[in-house]
Amino acid sequence: MNVLTKDKEYRMMEDALPLPLQVRWLGKVRYRDALAVQESLFEARPENYLLLMEHFPVFTLGVNGDESNILVEPSEIGAEVIRIKRGGDVTYHGPGQLVGYPILTVPGKRGGGMADTSAYVNSVEQLIIDALEELGLPNCGRIAKYPGVWVDPNGNSPRKVAAIGVRLSRGRSMHGFAINIKPDMSYFDAIVPCGIKEMEVTSLHQEGLSLNLKEVTDVISELAAARWAEGRLDRSDVAWRIRSQDLSPFTRGEGPGSRKLNVSSANYSANSTESLTATKVQLKRKPEWMKVKAEFGPEYRKIKQTMRTNQLVTVCEEAGCPNIYECWKDGTATFMILGDRCTRACGFCLIDTQKPFPPDFDEPQRVADAVNSMGLDYAVVTMVARDDLPDGGAQQVANTVAAIRKTNPSTSIEVLISDLKGSPDDLEKVFASSPDVLNHNVETVPRLQRTVRPSASYTRSLAVLCHAKQHGLITKTSIMLGLGETEEEVHILLKDLSRIGVDIVTLGQYLSPTSNHLPVERWWTPEEFQDFKIYGESLGIAHVESSPLTRSSYHAKQSQISVRES
Repeated sequence: MNVLTKDKEYRMMEDALPLPLQVRWLGKVRYRDALAVQESLFEARPENYLLLMEHFPVFTLGVNGDESNILVEPSEIGAEVIRIKRGGDVTYHGPGQLVGYPILTVPGKRGGGMADTSAYVNSVEQLIIDALEELGLPNCGRIAKYPGVWVDPNGNSPRKVAAIGVRLSRGRSMHGFAINIKPDMSYFDAIVPCGIKEMEVTSLHQEGLSLNLKEVTDVISELAAARWAEGRLDRSDVAWRIRSQDLSPFTRGEGPGSRKLNVSSANYSANSTESLTATKVQLKRKPEWMKVKAEFGPEYRKIKQTMRTNQLVTVCEEAGCPNIYECWKDGTATFMILGDRCTRACGFCLIDTQKPFPPDFDEPQRVADAVNSMGLDYAVVTMVARDDLPDGGAQQVANTVAAIRKTNPSTSIEVLISDLKGSPDDLEKVFASSPDVLNHNVETVPRLQRTVRPSASYTRSLAVLCHAKQHGLITKTSIMLGLGETEEEVHILLKDLSRIGVDIVTLGQYLSPTSNHLPVERWWTPEEFQDFKIYGESLGIAHVESSPLTRSSYHAKQSQISVRES
């Protein structure tokens, strides 16, 4: 089947049936990260999403919310305050609470007028009422002048069990609901919940139901799909539970150049007894298409000498890239700044994790000089994660872009950055340097995130890409295959990337760097990689580079040109 036929087939399959509801369980997520993803999906017509998660402690205020309804200094109890564009007053979100954000195209006559908003709020309330009844709490309903879901709404002591605050604009919904399962109820004492002084707040636990987040999530997901997508849903979950043995020995601190990563229970949800993976068996024999011939030609030797002369590091060498000979022969390379020691211990990565050295402030100019001496018209600058630095290394990235621009004004620049812990200020430093391409890698499907890169987050990575796109940058990300993902999971991941507006996606075969790293669980064939390219581009991704030997910076220049010309 040729490319055009395959692409047409995918499009016909998408158009043949009502679009499924895209349900995502995202684990514990910072509110700002979730908001960035919401804002991007809000524009992704006609795709409908339901994002489900827990939040770290946060008080949110609607447009007309009264700050006096926050009764304590939030920082004293470990919470932050964020004002957002939705209805309602102050609401608390935190662990033990299921937060749901339906991002839907809502039918209506006025594209989001009061009547449409009221009907939509009623629909969300009914979803929760139906779910709670199925879960064993039947005496729930509405109180006319107070949005939300209440236990014993017509009795002497109605108690709010779920808050609702939505925004409807141009027929599209944002924000959503929060169901109290077993949160720390003392946080509600720090506010006047929803600005309602005379009413109590309760939880499923206080009402006598011993339910966990996964049980409630499962019921909400099925009922939401029935209500909003004729029962059709595509669901993808980050791992509900991670055991130590699910992590690579390297992540656990075994092997040369590694240090133990503190896998805190605060970063993992233990509401399910399911384990992420079974015992892994390394697939040792490489197929023929993964074998690369080493070519130490004059171009390779010249670049290696340039790097050593300028005391620079390339990710090509540090990450053991199979394309090093091809790329260096073509006169291209990826510079790795901020040293060769990373503060994270990802299960796939060969880079050293011993304590890093302080940043070298001459490094940006040395990179610029190397770009000049090599005559590059396209430079890729990547970084190790530097969580030890106040800004995560953001200023060093920005300084490097500025130095290259000054020395080589015609050179296009791509930066491949860490998530910078999602800091808006630090990300802004990089964005303001105006790289031609902003690259941040999601690496793998949601289910495998915590095993593959336990110090990162799927939602945070999506949020970084959303912020960059909202800043007007060309965005790019990379996916490794062979870690245990399924075809369906890759399709769902590509759909998420397309809907938040990612311009360039690269897919390549994972290669285990040592026996202490995660094993290869599958060798995907060149034909399967081609199918992923066709599928991704059928979703609207401008350029998908997909082959067994593809790495994040492979054909980077050609990818950027392709997007600019599209």
